[in-house]
Amino acid sequence: MGLTIGVDIGGTKIAAGVVDEEGTILETYKVPTPPTADGVTEAICAAVSEVSSNHTIDAVGIGAAGYVDDKRATVLFAPNINWRHEPLKDKVEQRIGLPVVVENDANCAAWGEYRFGAGQGHEDVICITLGTGLGGGIIIGNKLRRGRFGVAAEFGHIRVVPDGLLCGCGSQGCWEQYASGRALVRYAKQRANATPENATILLALGDGTIEGIEGKHISAAARQGDLVAIESFHELARWAGAGLADLASLFDPSAFIVGGGVSDEGDLVLDPIRKSFKRWLVGGSWRPHAQVLAAQLGGRAGLVGAADLARQG
Repeated sequence: MGLTIGVDIGGTKIAAGVVDEEGTILETYKVPTPPTADGVTEAICAAVSEVSSNHTIDAVGIGAAGYVDDKRATVLFAPNINWRHEPLKDKVEQRIGLPVVVENDANCAAWGEYRFGAGQGHEDVICITLGTGLGGGIIIGNKLRRGRFGVAAEFGHIRVVPDGLLCGCGSQGCWEQYASGRALVRYAKQRANATPENATILLALGDGTIEGIEGKHISAAARQGDLVAIESFHELARWAGAGLADLASLFDPSAFIVGGGVSDEGDLVLDPIRKSFKRWLVGGSWRPHAQVLAAQLGGRAGLVGAADLARQG
């Protein structure tokens, strides 16, 4: 199969890109994300039509944030779009006249990293994305493992604290409440409130108030040596690394790939994640350790992965 299109559905924009067999994006087109479910479907079709006008396309892959069924056709549930058992594959295929594969967006990003990014050379890889929430993907034996019903690797909703913090999914104590961009902001606000003298840089980057602290301020402050910002990254990393140690007990991969916006800070967050992983890995003194690697594709991973999964069929 030759050229395919990957579609990445974001909270504010929908991006479609033509991708070749080497994972290179040849052309992209973006449209704003509409507020309605039907509008999103129409926008996907419009973006695909626009970006394909100068190319011969064989198939389309769509990355959707939500539960996708085992046939990679229906979005069973999407938290941010009113999709409930939405037959997205059929709807889009009818409009564009091309084969369509629908996949969870975190699975798409994981596959993109495995094929064309940090996972190259590995057969067994676990990916996590530390963004607003926490997502993931499982590649074992060079295959994307989706589970019997297609909804495996929802790592963010593994309960790590019984009766812990309330999660948006309705449960309590989910991993993403302790290792995510949201958690990072919460840690920073709590620490800045307790010891504002250690958060002078952080507070100055915002509006001077605890409430004004945002993720971008924490990153910038940490790079400038702000103690509260650095400690907040370390707290997130402690939870992230401990969770990876648990996943190592389940899957025993050769590598963990850490992506998402939080990972953009590089060794500021990855080094303490590695330290925490080593600390909590059961039998760590006597067993091989998986590598903990930074994702390489950034925001392109989901689009590239979706396009390549469409090529796989």
